[in-house]
Amino acid sequence: MRLVFVTQTVDVDDPILGATVAKLRALAARCDALDVVCARVGRHDLPPNVSFRSFAAPTRLGRGLRYTRAIAPLLAQRPRPDALLAHMCPIYLVLAAPLAKPLRVPLVLWYTHWTLGRTLRLATALSDLALSVDTRSFPMESPKVLGIGHGIDTAEFPPRHSLPARSDGALRLLALGRTSPSKGFETLLRGLERAADAGVEAALELRGPSTTEEERAHRRRLEQLIESPQLRGRVRLEPPVPRGDVPDLVRGFDAVVNPTRGQTSGGALDKVVYEAAACGVPVIACNPHFDEFLGGLPLELRFASEDPADLARVLRAFAESGDETREAVGRELRRRVEAGHSAETWAEAVVRAVREIRR
Repeated sequence: MRLVFVTQTVDVDDPILGATVAKLRALAARCDALDVVCARVGRHDLPPNVSFRSFAAPTRLGRGLRYTRAIAPLLAQRPRPDALLAHMCPIYLVLAAPLAKPLRVPLVLWYTHWTLGRTLRLATALSDLALSVDTRSFPMESPKVLGIGHGIDTAEFPPRHSLPARSDGALRLLALGRTSPSKGFETLLRGLERAADAGVEAALELRGPSTTEEERAHRRRLEQLIESPQLRGRVRLEPPVPRGDVPDLVRGFDAVVNPTRGQTSGGALDKVVYEAAACGVPVIACNPHFDEFLGGLPLELRFASEDPADLARVLRAFAESGDETREAVGRELRRRVEAGHSAETWAEAVVRAVREIRR
């Protein structure tokens, strides 16, 4: 099998797209050739059957022109590629369609986000297949959408072998993400306040970047909230850590809390949840689309979106649970990642789906 894979960046150190390298590695192991077209290539460990072409340019028009020039010979090459897979950016698929359609090269889109615009609608219409973590993590309904899991590098996020030591007995909580209002950190702080009022001893470390004016403004809001009497001394608001340090960071906490608001019409299933679960760390989340992944466990890990009181309820129950129960939950979450959300199962699903549409 030969695939053309289009993405923005190939770099394990990239804070957003670093996880793409593991997916490419898993795909390369299942392909004769993998032609990667991207704007930038950084550090990676991809095998020799992976080739690279760049469409980097200082302007949007320049990038578009260089992109079409890069993929044209790849699509025309014989034997034809089995498919072109556009990773996260629908415009890549739209621009490829005039070249790929006459050559009968299937077009596949990978997309998991709540943003729905005209470009995504057009890309979905032009695609032969749209892949996402889950059919509900794609922001529009279409018979073309297939859920195949997230594609976590389970080797990069190995499970911990024991619970972290706690000198004071307080619950140690971690939250990761941009300081955007959509991440729900205000709900998290309000829930922690209520849990503290109910007698829960807990400390929270909140880590994430603030790269836009909205995020910087919301960070200032969060800084004000953590000075409340219930939260002062319990919450630390810190910068993000390098991606390579995330596994060790996560394994040092009792639980990761993901308060990203659930969406009514599709929404991203945050990979932070799956990465923490791969480490064997329980994850408390509010996105209703995690119902299957976080359901059926000895501990309740789900709370209602934007509901501090419900979060406080879950935190209190978690604080009252024993070490044996928490370890059992962590082991089961790791098993679920390996079974349905690893880079290997993701790549297998991509190859299987491409073979199906070529029949």
